[in-house]
Amino acid sequence: MTEENTEFLPDLDLAAIKEILPHRFPMLMVDKIVEISRDGATGVKGVTANEQFFEGHFPQMAVMPGVLIIESMAQTAAAYTAYIDNVDTDNNIVLFMGVEKAKFRKPVVPGDQLRIRATITARRPPVWKYEAKAYVDDKLVAEAAFSAMMTPPKD
Repeated sequence: MTEENTEFLPDLDLAAIKEILPHRFPMLMVDKIVEISRDGATGVKGVTANEQFFEGHFPQMAVMPGVLIIESMAQTAAAYTAYIDNVDTDNNIVLFMGVEKAKFRKPVVPGDQLRIRATITARRPPVWKYEAKAYVDDKLVAEAAFSAMMTPPKD
């Protein structure tokens, strides 16, 4: 997006996110969305020791899988887009199209709060492109560019 618009919209709590996204535990990877403007939004994911994936990744040192950090980014972006663009999520689903330039800089472990800043870099519905950065304690832990497409669910 080229023009800056810093007028903030109301935050999305977990109930509002569940109204937008079809994901549910254990695959819902964003707890709330804050700092929402036309320029981007920040998703928050509390990483807890009882997450199912920690049992096997890794037993000797629990680390959040990179693919789930990317999923947190995608869910933040999808909920944000549906919210600001007023997308009909009852009759459409957002699907990944591709991930580019993913980099992981620091492990995410139980007790961390993942803060994901997602921005739209291009939009041509039904396709959107995004950039996202994930932070823990203001330290960059991961970043990626990715694209997604809105489509009706298959019967």
